[in-house]
Amino acid sequence: MLGFITRPPHQLLSLLCPGLRIPRLSVHCVRPRPRAMAISSSSWELPLVAVCQVTSTPDKQQNFKTCAELVREAARLGACLAFLPEAFDFIARDPAETLHLSEPLGGNLLGEYTQLARECGLWLSLGGFHERGQDWEQTQKIYNCHVLLNSKGSVVATYRKTHLCDVEIPGQGPMCESNSTMPGPSLESPVDTPAGKIGLAICYDMRFPELSLALAQAGAEILTYPSAFGSVTGPAHWEVLLRARAIETQCYVVAAAQCGRHHEKRASYGHSMVVDPWGTVVARCSEGPGLCLARIDLNYLRQLRQHLPVFQHRRPDLYGNLGHPLS
Repeated sequence: MLGFITRPPHQLLSLLCPGLRIPRLSVHCVRPRPRAMAISSSSWELPLVAVCQVTSTPDKQQNFKTCAELVREAARLGACLAFLPEAFDFIARDPAETLHLSEPLGGNLLGEYTQLARECGLWLSLGGFHERGQDWEQTQKIYNCHVLLNSKGSVVATYRKTHLCDVEIPGQGPMCESNSTMPGPSLESPVDTPAGKIGLAICYDMRFPELSLALAQAGAEILTYPSAFGSVTGPAHWEVLLRARAIETQCYVVAAAQCGRHHEKRASYGHSMVVDPWGTVVARCSEGPGLCLARIDLNYLRQLRQHLPVFQHRRPDLYGNLGHPLS
């Protein structure tokens, strides 16, 4: 099933920013194995990204099979970079199972994704890998690690989730990520990719604008929030938080999400999407596993930043620097 979404606020933005060129790009939402689709030749010069939506379970090999199918479809459709959600590798039933299924970065599962990136010739954002770090023997805890692979399968960046989700939401059930996971010690500087300069984050991180502001001031053009939002917080906060992060940083925001029921104890909201720097949702996934596509127009981003130079107008002398630039 294919869907099309276009930017709606052309007239408003033209009034606010005379002379700003606003691209009228269509994007697509697809389920696995769609029929071939036409992409306008006028937009071929803009990089295409694919955002994958899956329903992970404790079955790691089945999860890999599902993700690999979507990544191969993204490559077939011409994407240069595919984004997978948090816990793309598995979602366990309890902390003990999480620790049992976890692997080091040098383990078999990441090796399969390395081979997949090489086979497909595209970059992969692996949004939240359950990593046994170098301190595994001492801590017996893991890291929630966002791994970025280039098209040769090399690891070019890793970011370990710094804000752990220890919350109790009525109607959604308690979550205590710190039972099995250590917080990451630092942020990762934005990374140059074929789609633009990417800042890495994970899920709950989106609630902390200081992080996104720090990444933007360090040069990020695309912020990533691979996630597994719940059924209560999802409808209330998911889209509004992503759009807020895009507007305040004037970045594209890419959010690959888990969806559906993983097992008897957990379900996720889904609604993977791409938001442009004006805050418009330019692509979103339908219900269930699948992918959506969007083109990244960095000229549009630069023009918007020129016409609305908010980073030049900040007053740290009055309220401090909410997001300190990365060193």
